[in-house]
Amino acid sequence: MPKLWNETIEEHRRAVRDAVLKTTAALVAEQGLRGVTMSRIAEGSGIGRATLYKYFPDVESIMVAWHEQQIAGHLAELAGLGERPGPPGERLEAVLERYAFIQQQRHGHGAELSAVLHRGDHVAHAEQHLRHFVQGVLAEGVQTGEVREDVSPDELAGYCLHALAGAGALSSKAAVRRLVAVTLAGLRPQG
Repeated sequence: MPKLWNETIEEHRRAVRDAVLKTTAALVAEQGLRGVTMSRIAEGSGIGRATLYKYFPDVESIMVAWHEQQIAGHLAELAGLGERPGPPGERLEAVLERYAFIQQQRHGHGAELSAVLHRGDHVAHAEQHLRHFVQGVLAEGVQTGEVREDVSPDELAGYCLHALAGAGALSSKAAVRRLVAVTLAGLRPQG
């Protein structure tokens, strides 16, 4: 097949997939996970049910694909903050604050949805990637004297991510920022 034809088909597939993911997320937000059916997703996406089943076998697989997309977006956003110019301490603060707000938003989706979305291999892989990334920013901070050196960057990354997971239970932005400040205080050099 000509290259243009392949690109057009791939573009179409991507557009259909994006429409399905967007429609499903909107339906779940409106009706909850139990209120969403493949028929409603197909109708809302403007495609036939048979076409939808060519892309996804069930609602759960659509939700997992949507979640993978969300995670990839969050990781890209955090990487952008961590790789921007500036002192490691400032970049670390930006990364940890954004991560804390992501945790707060995540817990706003409800327990049922969280149970479905957070049990796949994609989540474990993303958590490992995130931990490694935060560890790298912490190691840079150790080199510049902005982060304590008496604890390994790997242990400090675990400390940060576990501490900031608590942001999911917080209801205000001010509370999230206080949690980030306390977490950052634990990273400062002792002495």
